[in-house]
Amino acid sequence: MNTGHPILQVQGLSRAFGGILALNNVTFDVQEGEILGIIGPNGSGKTTLINCITGFVKKTSGQVFFKGKDISGKPPHKIADMGITRTFQIMRPYYSLPAYKNLVIPLFSPRAKRTGGWRGGGRLGDRNTVGIDILEEMGFERDSFVPYKMASNLPTGYLKRLELARCLALKPEIILCDEVFSGLSMSEIASMVPLIERLQMDGITLIMIEHRLRELFLVTDRVMVLNFGEKLMEGSAEAVMTDDKVKEAYFGSEKIEEILGDA
Repeated sequence: MNTGHPILQVQGLSRAFGGILALNNVTFDVQEGEILGIIGPNGSGKTTLINCITGFVKKTSGQVFFKGKDISGKPPHKIADMGITRTFQIMRPYYSLPAYKNLVIPLFSPRAKRTGGWRGGGRLGDRNTVGIDILEEMGFERDSFVPYKMASNLPTGYLKRLELARCLALKPEIILCDEVFSGLSMSEIASMVPLIERLQMDGITLIMIEHRLRELFLVTDRVMVLNFGEKLMEGSAEAVMTDDKVKEAYFGSEKIEEILGDA
């Protein structure tokens, strides 16, 4: 659970693509140990927000602070080295490598070395073992052939877990998840939820963009709504989903009742 201390602060963040504002003066804080859900209709600026925070897209204006330090404008590898990692909506593993080898690469990073993200004498074999350990934490069956499969042969459910595992290899303080439930079956989501909860119990702060709202609300402490690049509101899941402005934002694509079902 969150500690009441902001670990990430976003102030007046804007991003323009030509004459279109994908983000317009977005401001919010994330508390240490919190799971913040970010929702909104398609095209509301959710992924652009993550891209700006993690340095994959340059902001037009505004600032991002991590533990009080301005990280605005830093490149992605510098931000990752500080402890902010992210998954991608379209998974980006090293498809030509086995699953566990995808973990060996980040385990060679300066952050992993500095924080003890791998153990042993520094030999490749040690990192192989740690990579398999991390995959097991993310639901890969250690005694099966799955950790040794080429990433190109993994189904979506395992690729989503591999994305999270690659983040864990860097010993992150924050993970930004871009639609980690997307494309999963209900049974796969049911097995993914405890993994998300365990990350929070381990002290990791999570920011989750998600369209699967029922599943998202199982794990989030707080929800923020974006619409047309602006923050519409934030609060508890119940408060957000009963707000007339939020209903209006979703109306025409999916009604709130249809999104939430019987939840």
